[in-house]
Amino acid sequence: MLITLATFIGLTIAVYSLRKQIVDVVGNLRKVNTIALLFMIPLEAANYDVYARMYRRFLVILGEKVRYWPMYRLTLELNFVNHIFPSGGVSGISYFNIRMRREGVSIAKSTLTQVMRLFLLYLSFQPLLILGVFLLALRGHTNNLIILVTSSLVTLLVVGTVIGIYVLESRRRAQTTLSVIAKVLNRIIQIVRPRHPETISLERARRAVDELHENYQLLKQKWRELKAPFMYMLLANITEVATLYMVYIAFGKLVNVGAVILAYAVANFAGLISVLPAGIGVFEGLMTGVLVATGIPAEVSLPVTIMYRVINMFIQLTPGYFFYQRGLRDSAGVKP
Repeated sequence: MLITLATFIGLTIAVYSLRKQIVDVVGNLRKVNTIALLFMIPLEAANYDVYARMYRRFLVILGEKVRYWPMYRLTLELNFVNHIFPSGGVSGISYFNIRMRREGVSIAKSTLTQVMRLFLLYLSFQPLLILGVFLLALRGHTNNLIILVTSSLVTLLVVGTVIGIYVLESRRRAQTTLSVIAKVLNRIIQIVRPRHPETISLERARRAVDELHENYQLLKQKWRELKAPFMYMLLANITEVATLYMVYIAFGKLVNVGAVILAYAVANFAGLISVLPAGIGVFEGLMTGVLVATGIPAEVSLPVTIMYRVINMFIQLTPGYFFYQRGLRDSAGVKP
């Protein structure tokens, strides 16, 4: 409850600080192509469908079968959680574990599913980044800044992947890493729960890591089956970029797709470390900055970015909040 209260206070402050831009966006709704904006809804629905199918396919690899609708609904809930609780996706992993108990999936398998989702999501974005730079080069919009940003993103993806694999390859390394993280988190949590020095049980965490390591070893043997989840994540990225591009079409602007791809990638990576809900302020500022650097004027990129964020968050968070509340009630009686 404390985290939720603090989050909504931060969200309120952020929205208030952008009130002028939001008012301008609402005013511009009369000047844009409404049909193009409405097309954002089926694109987002398709995005959720892709995620649901990816989760189901990946869990099949791990020996678990889950129904389609619960996974589709859970993607809506996860989107709400990851937007409202700024934790770089960690909140989503925890919530996913809680909700998957209802489907009989262990914590280790749920955790591995979410870790692989992040891995495949960013891995599948690399071909889009390369395509984006190529499209920018065709129009003569590449410069040293664009090359630096793109190479930095690819380097972060590669380094993060190598570190993750290195940790999971060894049971001892995985247990040591988790123990350090759990102890740090317990000390932080103890500030608000002084009577609970070990909110995160280290013993239960070690058991979960053992199972996680075993599932990882199983995944290594079936790595060829990751082709389908990878393609699903590629489609997820394409639908997200297409949703953003729809706003440009609504404004009657056919801008370089490469600029949109690069701006979306930079804004989302930076949003992972933002302390504000949904990365408000950071996302808009960076996306607009990258778009301007690639040749799209600020008078075009800024209103498009703000409108995209306002409409997209309304489309995502409204059903997400509804199913999130239902999910909490459904999971309240599930034993750990």
